[in-house]
Amino acid sequence: MKLYLIAGEASGDSRGAELMRSLRLRSPDLEFFGAGGREMRAFAGGHMHDWADEAVMGLWDVLKKYGYFKAQFDRMLADIEQVAPAALILIDYPGFNLRLAKAVKRRLPKVRIIYYISPQVWAWNRGRIPKMAGFLDLMLCIFPFEKPLYEASGLRTVFVGHPLLDSLETRRISADREPDLVGLFPGSREKEVRKIFPVMVAAAARMRSRRPELRFEAAAASPMMADRMREILAASGHDPAFCKVQTGGSHELMQRAAAGMVCSGTATLESAYFGMPLCILYKVAWLTWIIAKRVVQVAYVGMPNVLANREIAREFLQSDATPDAVATEMLRLVTDPAASAAMRSELSAVIAGLGERGAADRAAHAILEALETSA
Repeated sequence: MKLYLIAGEASGDSRGAELMRSLRLRSPDLEFFGAGGREMRAFAGGHMHDWADEAVMGLWDVLKKYGYFKAQFDRMLADIEQVAPAALILIDYPGFNLRLAKAVKRRLPKVRIIYYISPQVWAWNRGRIPKMAGFLDLMLCIFPFEKPLYEASGLRTVFVGHPLLDSLETRRISADREPDLVGLFPGSREKEVRKIFPVMVAAAARMRSRRPELRFEAAAASPMMADRMREILAASGHDPAFCKVQTGGSHELMQRAAAGMVCSGTATLESAYFGMPLCILYKVAWLTWIIAKRVVQVAYVGMPNVLANREIAREFLQSDATPDAVATEMLRLVTDPAASAAMRSELSAVIAGLGERGAADRAAHAILEALETSA
């Protein structure tokens, strides 16, 4: 049986590889095709096209690369027609994947279309859910509140749990928190780093002026991002010793730091998992921000806050992301043991609500069961 999987960025590539391993354990004769990143290609070999390093954010970025994405869309659609898989499995990346799903269902109605890592349309366009039910056969969601939202439109939905519970468990270290250490997590994309890291550095400088004993470490997603961050430090007048920049190691830093400044995204949920008190920052191009303000339908951007439906971790977004405001909140978390302990307790409750480990195994079971019932 042939399965065609598509993941559009690095996090989706990791989830795709985990899912493929679980599927192969349950059904050794499966053949994998599709488009993904290094991990998926390492598992599937030559049938998997290189794709998952092309993620972009924001309206302007998408418009600039429209020709590229259109070419990839047409290539994948033609490839799916040629492979004729039993199922198309789409992993996150809704801007591209939902359009492709609709086109595939129109051209190849017998192909089962399954979505893993449900797109967060509940945040920006809930009215799209009934339309999705018209061309998706199965939704595999990772947050418990998503299941009733999709099922209300008649879309078969299975809550499988969050895959981070498995991947992060292996990253635990035996280390005490260092009360004078503050972590900086400016995101994995270059535009995030360029917009957010200078604010973090300036906030750190204000913190140091009031608490000279404080130390700062920053986690970079890649060597290239580490170079950008060092350039920003130098341009801000700081020597490298002011803030140690390391490539990778974000999970270790989350377990050692007394508190952290974190770019909105997956890292906020990772921080919650490791119990690191945090504040959340985000800045985007103003055009993207104006459009987002019109369409976003949730009160918070940080996933721990979304899950709790209240602001556990303070959010500093766009013009509110100022060095003074961030420094004030971070000093509160670093110097007030009661505030820090209260946030750790609330973050722990958020993680407990995500269910049990084994998301990829449950997703694989749901996929194969769906294919058996449709055979």
